[in-house]
Amino acid sequence: MRSAFVLALLGFASLALGGQDAPDRPKVTGIDHVAFYTTAPEGVARLYHEVMGLSGATPLEPGEILRYAVGKQWVGYSTAPDPQTLDRMDHVAFATGDIAALERYLAKKGVTVPEAIKRWPDGSRSFRVKDPEGHTIEFVERAKDSAKPNAEAVSRRLIHTGFLVRDRGLEDGFYRDILGFHIYWYGGREPGRTDWCAMQVPDGTDWLEYMLNASAQPDRHQLGGMNHISLGVENMQRTAAKLESHGWQPHGAPQQKMGRDGKRQLNLFDPDLSRVELMEFRPVEKPCCSDFQGPHPGPDR
Repeated sequence: MRSAFVLALLGFASLALGGQDAPDRPKVTGIDHVAFYTTAPEGVARLYHEVMGLSGATPLEPGEILRYAVGKQWVGYSTAPDPQTLDRMDHVAFATGDIAALERYLAKKGVTVPEAIKRWPDGSRSFRVKDPEGHTIEFVERAKDSAKPNAEAVSRRLIHTGFLVRDRGLEDGFYRDILGFHIYWYGGREPGRTDWCAMQVPDGTDWLEYMLNASAQPDRHQLGGMNHISLGVENMQRTAAKLESHGWQPHGAPQQKMGRDGKRQLNLFDPDLSRVELMEFRPVEKPCCSDFQGPHPGPDR
């Protein structure tokens, strides 16, 4: 009799929970791609193909003129609609396993979603939204993986992307509270100050970096440094040697440096000053400011 009563209570609780107006969030597993604008496609091709050794891929999205595979991910470029525009980042795309369910989930949470999900020529499906500060964010359910390994590529993994954020709390309402992103690491140029906050996807190891405390009116070089991508590498010394074997020549200030997160880094820039950061997967020194709060990425997703 007692067992039957307990089972009845459990059944009632399950019904009550099932009836709550809180749909489960579909998985967000990582970065699918990042797209930029360019005024100098020849220079982009030299950087990505000749210097970094990445394989070109057939343009996929409307207006796209260049696309480069980074393992199973990619970076795309389209012609800048206004050559005078300072911001050269077009959009950031995250991967999901169920695009229709994610669209329903976001709509339920009050996010403005498009009327229809778009189907790509390769069979992938996606939709775009705006985050609270107006960045274009795309979600993609990939149909297939057609990437081919390239031995000359300096990286086969896009581990993070970042962009200017003015109001961390506002952005957290979307990325943390709705999408389930969580802090991976945060730190700053000076003690007690947070200039960068790495928000890791809920179901993977890629992250979005909030670039905080920017000047009121950043110039194109500053904005290009903040609105960036980062490719993961195992060893920065070997990576630099491979870049040099492809014709890259370091100049000016030291190209390699130790990041405040304890990871070795090396920065490259495309012709429009958008930064391509090369970063080791794991720290080799203790990070400043905070401990890591999530798993480190590796060479394969």
